[in-house]
Amino acid sequence: MDQDYQKYSEADHKMWKQLFERQMNVLPAIASRTYLEGIDKVGFVADHIPDFKKETNPRLQLLTNWKVYVVPGLIPHKEFYTHLSNREFPASTWLRKPEQLEYLEEPDMFHDTFGHVPLLSNQPFCDFIEHLSHVALRFIENENALAQISRLYWYTVEFGLIRESGALKIYGGGIISSAGESAYCLREKVPKLNFDAAILLGTPYHIDKYQDHYFVIDSYAQLYESVSEIEKLLDEFVEMV
Repeated sequence: MDQDYQKYSEADHKMWKQLFERQMNVLPAIASRTYLEGIDKVGFVADHIPDFKKETNPRLQLLTNWKVYVVPGLIPHKEFYTHLSNREFPASTWLRKPEQLEYLEEPDMFHDTFGHVPLLSNQPFCDFIEHLSHVALRFIENENALAQISRLYWYTVEFGLIRESGALKIYGGGIISSAGESAYCLREKVPKLNFDAAILLGTPYHIDKYQDHYFVIDSYAQLYESVSEIEKLLDEFVEMV
């Protein structure tokens, strides 16, 4: 598939601008420094939707040898992890309408692109996703193991928090792209748990409401370094059942 950039209407670019500016009004104070630096590195701006072919991918490939790969929407696990293992981040190209401003049944390109792509400028984070995907493909026929990997992906890539300079910051794309959850997740009353692969693999998540708790990493290198432990835990789980 191709992004077909010319298909975007003035209303689409206006929606991107509205979403971009709404989040950038709050993210500098609460988002990971690495994510914020990534916005500039990949060239995201408010006044137009990113052009994957002309703008985003040339920058990403110079930074980490990754690229955005256009997909129609949600795709099967095998296809999803195969793309990630090939350093291709799947992203849809459709953008929400004004009546969908606060809620979407499935991710649009603002979530996929604004939420995730800036962190693809960080090599340890990219290495984590790539190597986790190789593990996922090893277990792709085992539904129980795959469910555990999905939990780990959910609580890191989608809804992860990180400690930076003694403060909690957000980096998960599902939070970064959500006006509501980016404020909610940092509230003092919401439980924050230290990253622990064994606990995380067994912790269910919500797809239709804010999470009950969030997992906190100390660095993106910690994520990458956890992959061997994750694979070992999954091997042990498969042997037990």
